[in-house]
Amino acid sequence: MPEITPDTIVCALFGHPVGHSMSPAIHNAAFDALGLPYVYVAHDVTPGQVGEALRGVRAMGYRGLSVTIPHKVEAMENVDVVDPTAQGIGCINTVVNNDGVLTGFNSDGRGALNALIDADADPQDKNVLILSSGGAARAIAVTLVRENPPQRIAIAGKTDSRVQSLVADVQSQGGTPIVGCGLNAEALKPEVDAADIIIHCSPVGMHPNEDATLIPAAWLRRDLAVFDAVYNPRRTKLLADTMAAGGRTIEGLEMFLGQAYVQFELWTGKPAPRDVMRRVVESRL
Repeated sequence: MPEITPDTIVCALFGHPVGHSMSPAIHNAAFDALGLPYVYVAHDVTPGQVGEALRGVRAMGYRGLSVTIPHKVEAMENVDVVDPTAQGIGCINTVVNNDGVLTGFNSDGRGALNALIDADADPQDKNVLILSSGGAARAIAVTLVRENPPQRIAIAGKTDSRVQSLVADVQSQGGTPIVGCGLNAEALKPEVDAADIIIHCSPVGMHPNEDATLIPAAWLRRDLAVFDAVYNPRRTKLLADTMAAGGRTIEGLEMFLGQAYVQFELWTGKPAPRDVMRRVVESRL
């Protein structure tokens, strides 16, 4: 890490708690690799105090923030400008300070989109099936519709009212047709058959329930690309079954890294040193 001086540019994490976060190690290694006079620190901010903390960011001239749970909505309500995609998602996870004007972004969906494009699975003009109607699904669906519109998106979830609410919200962001369905075999199998890309955003298959999956192996095929947002384990049962069927797979780790790359580039204006950031994450998994 470079010497910290009065001219050091500060970026930070706001969350509660923050002790488990890999973000300081990831971003400080990246700053160091490029010889940038930046430092990244973690702040445990009490819920309800995010507005006050952001006033401190303006006063002390912090360059940028990562924002994690439970502060993503409260932070959006207290910045000066919200990026249109983040506005559509309904929360932010990144802040950039330009001369005291705080702009909020959401890099989660862009991280997933970049991971798909890097894996030669660009969702533009494709049929996409998203499994889950939670926060990650919302971030990805809104980002796709606004920035790389698929031909059609199907959103599958276990609670119909929640699915239909998300369908309506995503539909309002662009012209891509959005439909909803349940997770039962009768509803889900036709959507799997129609999909070019499947994006799994639920916790199913996460450690310690590593044998679980929402998609039977027999439904998978060679021409599918499957992204699983779960990254513990890195190769979930869904991804292993997809590989066995000859399909293309994208690990959840790529979304986690992708959102960090986006944050780094928003703060510094320089390409993220991806290999350095990847090594930090992989060494801690």
